[in-house]
Amino acid sequence: MTMLLGARELEDLLPAGDCLRGLEAGFVHGPAPEPAPQRVRQELPAPGNAMVLIAGLLPGVPAYTVKVNAKFPGSNPAIRGVICLHDLRDGRLLSLLDSSFVTAWRTGLSAALGTQRLAPGSTPLTLGVIGAGTQAGLTVRGLAALRPIRRIVVHDVEPGRAHRAAEVWRRAGIDCEQAGSAAEVAARSDTLVTATWPRRPLLDVGDIREGTHITSLGADEPGKLELTPELMQRARVFVDDIDLAMTSGALGSAGLAPDEAAGTLTGVLTGAVPAREHDADITVYCPVGLPWQDLALAWHAYRLAERKRTGVRFQFHSTQEEDEAP
Repeated sequence: MTMLLGARELEDLLPAGDCLRGLEAGFVHGPAPEPAPQRVRQELPAPGNAMVLIAGLLPGVPAYTVKVNAKFPGSNPAIRGVICLHDLRDGRLLSLLDSSFVTAWRTGLSAALGTQRLAPGSTPLTLGVIGAGTQAGLTVRGLAALRPIRRIVVHDVEPGRAHRAAEVWRRAGIDCEQAGSAAEVAARSDTLVTATWPRRPLLDVGDIREGTHITSLGADEPGKLELTPELMQRARVFVDDIDLAMTSGALGSAGLAPDEAAGTLTGVLTGAVPAREHDADITVYCPVGLPWQDLALAWHAYRLAERKRTGVRFQFHSTQEEDEAP
């Protein structure tokens, strides 16, 4: 039987604390070294694309994931699809999970981990948010579980969306202000999260104060870039995977060479690479998202759902005994 898990079940099965610990362990201990993760993207004769991420693998987890997404920026949600959780021993389809929820949650929490480790100092953050959609909201939610946030300064091309996000954060006890532009957000913040569908870069070198950290979530496909190449060259740039950042992410889109990245988030979390060499360093984290992150959350949700007997069981294929029945 295959377990079907939608957003309602996953909200209960994937609390932030458990997911943050699982994702940090995945970064520190590393995904299975082989085979290398792949992202397959196909443009469609429509305002969107199809994407497959294979295969999500982690040491010690007897399962793997394949994710199939439809990505339509003008829709809400922009990502729709499923994550297939298979038994690694025989290929059985253990579970189908709502990809929209898992993708947004693991992206937001992984971004929160990177932001927490790369942001300046250890004092409460003055956080700038550019792009006030679902992804930014989940990143703030994860970051608030890791580090105090003194104030949020938010901007969105749709002022109403920024206003609604600000109201949510105020109800959570965080002081929040709206700004009229991305540059104004940067001028008033020590840490930035950008989560947009960029048609052109939003921020340049002159917009960013010394010592600022930027987590850029919008540069996750070829040609998408929220920061100018000049700013990327000026900063200490960290990614989640060098090869994918070259083919599908910010390094390739900015025209940077692999050795121009300061390192990966794994290197920072393990202490192999310093987050900063000087207090004035500008740091940038540009993740593309990795298949093992889907597995980390999917496996946790599946095992907990088994214990709690939640979700819907569905049989896609008949058993041999049923086939042979008269």
